[in-house]
Amino acid sequence: MVGLVLVLSSQGLVAQTAPKYSNEFLAIGVGARAIGMGGAATATTQDVTSGYWNPAGLVQSPTRFEASLMHAQYFAGLANYDYGAVNTKLDSNSSLAFSFIRLAVDNIPDTRFLIVADVIDYSRVRSFSSADNAFLISYAKRNVGLKGLNVGGSAKIIYRNAGAFATAWGFGIDLGAQYRRGNWLFGAHLRDVTSTFNAWTYNTAEIADVFTRTGNTIPEASVELTLPRLLVGAAYQYDWRKWGGLVSLDLETTTDGQRNTVASLGGISMDPRAGLELNYDKIVYARAGLNQIQQVKSLDGATKTYAMQTNFGVGFRLYKFSVDYALSNLGTSSESIYSHIFSLKFGFDKAR
Repeated sequence: MVGLVLVLSSQGLVAQTAPKYSNEFLAIGVGARAIGMGGAATATTQDVTSGYWNPAGLVQSPTRFEASLMHAQYFAGLANYDYGAVNTKLDSNSSLAFSFIRLAVDNIPDTRFLIVADVIDYSRVRSFSSADNAFLISYAKRNVGLKGLNVGGSAKIIYRNAGAFATAWGFGIDLGAQYRRGNWLFGAHLRDVTSTFNAWTYNTAEIADVFTRTGNTIPEASVELTLPRLLVGAAYQYDWRKWGGLVSLDLETTTDGQRNTVASLGGISMDPRAGLELNYDKIVYARAGLNQIQQVKSLDGATKTYAMQTNFGVGFRLYKFSVDYALSNLGTSSESIYSHIFSLKFGFDKAR
């Protein structure tokens, strides 16, 4: 089991020539509201979760202090995904937020010493975690150069590890902007604007014996790159008496090589997302979203069909406390099991 985890981890370390899907745990999403809308949140995010979706939205938070928590389990509980964030208004025109994300497979058995001298001893079995962690520091400012134009940015520190066998440290920068004109909302979010670098190191004393016996090459310290990706979005918000609605569209453009998306040209791939939210008196919410639209070939390759991921969600807000739920997964429904996602959000003090 240890050898398998380390081999899978080391495959990404040839990133300077094939960087596709590097740091992909940061593409899963946070907050059940946005996930229930298919991740189409670039133009619409306006709370503490904006540190992830688009830092420019932080200044739209309705309270001076805001915090959010989320927990999800993927692959039938094999992987745990946790998120927490806090946001504070520095003044009427600027905000500062801190966010933490962790995706991990915990309690992986280390069976290297299970059998010694042909004797099985389960007391020698230890366990470890393979985890991806990210810490984001985000800042946003309102009305920059134009009324209604908000801008923001995030600095992110990444720490990844496979137990005591391999570790990586990384650093990257995200930039974002939002603009509102009447009922129309527009947004842009450039992730990993300078490329994000993960520097991997290995504890060769721990893995040399396993890799030698299994015929694998002992990995060497190397650098993994995460290339920039651009998200642009537009949304229309409307209200009628006590009813309200929001329709949102996003387009994600990646630059790390051809992906199985709706449109792809060379190393550029484009992936659309769509979300819908209805509310009554801004207390009860119902949501739906579409994303992960992919072409699927038949076994003989003669025909192609389209598959997509559908997402659903509901929410409830009372005063400054919100609880949201989403039914979603990490791929199309034919590939992975749907997960139940809950998130909490609460605010303190009125915004100045």
